[in-house]
Amino acid sequence: MKSYFDQISFSASRMLTKRYSTSFASSVHLLAPSIRQDIYNIYSFVRLADEIVDSFQGYPQAALFYRFKQDLILSLEDRISTNPILNAFQHTVNQYAIPWAHIEAFMNSMEQDLSQKDYNTRKEFEAYIYGSADVVGLMCLRVFVAGDEDKFKLLEQSAMRLGSAFQKINFLRDIKDDLEILERRYFPKVDLASLSAVEKSEIIDEIREDLRVGYLGILELPVEAKLGVYMAYNFYKELLARLDRTPPSRILQTRVRVPNYQKIALLAKCYANYKLRMI
Repeated sequence: MKSYFDQISFSASRMLTKRYSTSFASSVHLLAPSIRQDIYNIYSFVRLADEIVDSFQGYPQAALFYRFKQDLILSLEDRISTNPILNAFQHTVNQYAIPWAHIEAFMNSMEQDLSQKDYNTRKEFEAYIYGSADVVGLMCLRVFVAGDEDKFKLLEQSAMRLGSAFQKINFLRDIKDDLEILERRYFPKVDLASLSAVEKSEIIDEIREDLRVGYLGILELPVEAKLGVYMAYNFYKELLARLDRTPPSRILQTRVRVPNYQKIALLAKCYANYKLRMI
């Protein structure tokens, strides 16, 4: 029965999410059960695509990516895939009428990672951010608002800014691996190999503004989504604070993390604020 395979596919999406990002999985767990699986389905899809172009080194990455893209298109047309991650994703796409334009923009940014190493202009940088992060926020928002187009339009910009903030924080945290392993330089007009305190401060100020706008949208989210997104926001806000306190030379040497004890404290704080209706 197809329903058996669907359940296996959903389990695979949950497992992939939890394996690759315990922090994100913790945030997803705070979403209402009615939408939790769909966010696992979205995350596992974008994570798998990202892993193909980032970490499957030593394998034919381009061939694997284009095969994955073709399988994606067929899964959306046929409403089924023998790839469990794509089978789960197509279920969410079709259930919430996620536009192909969102998915296509994401895949275009992933394709860029196969060949483009430098983003020399602001326009190139923002286009990549839009495809790799903003549209992921929009896909999730489609699930959160459950077909309410007025609500979607109200929260569209804040969802995109939150996605931008998360991606830029990831870029700042991962500078060492991006430079040494992937040879990529995302921030335009910044010599990341000799990142200065002033340049780091400017990047952080820009991210803080993205987070500020994103937070305003969190306050307007449906109750089913609010706590989970609020937790993700606070995790990234804490990570940004740690990056702010870390000298640029240290960021170039190691990957800054939020320790587990701090994640637990953040979870408790977020839950308390939510219960006290402070968000």
